[in-house]
Amino acid sequence: MSRIGKMPVNLPAGVEVKVDDNNIVSVKGPKGELQEQISKLIKVSIEDGILTVTRSSEEKNHRAQHGLARALINNMVIGVTEGFQKKLQLVGVGYKAEKKGNILALSLGYSHPLELKDPEGITTEVATPTEIVVKGIDKAIVGNYAANIRAWRKPEPYKGKGVRYSDEVIRRKEGKAGAKK
Repeated sequence: MSRIGKMPVNLPAGVEVKVDDNNIVSVKGPKGELQEQISKLIKVSIEDGILTVTRSSEEKNHRAQHGLARALINNMVIGVTEGFQKKLQLVGVGYKAEKKGNILALSLGYSHPLELKDPEGITTEVATPTEIVVKGIDKAIVGNYAANIRAWRKPEPYKGKGVRYSDEVIRRKEGKAGAKK
């Protein structure tokens, strides 16, 4: 049995979960509402504030869908109660970010500033000119938008310049061998 799939999902106060006939799970909470299509192979049941996910058989595909469905539902519950966030750091001379309404303006060493519009359901905050915080209730969208920002200037291994996650460790390389100063 799936180690993740068999764990129950505790529903905090103020969170409503509905499952319709097409296995669309809707989670509504204080921060918003999320919906996700769950495989027909999986059965979702709610009893006394505890949500359980079960599968119909031990086939390989059913086992794979079991853990996935439980993880998706758990992420929706966490998202509508607490939300998700990713922190990014800009490392490099002249690299900076600023917020203009719902547009994130980045100066990353290109000849022009990059202007990225926040997707629906996502907010970005610029704590300092070199720190960006991406917040939202959908874990996948938050992670995807943070990855898109990082993709404009990935950290390079020699000087460590670029856009990186705050908890990311960059493996540094040694420069040219034998260069005299």
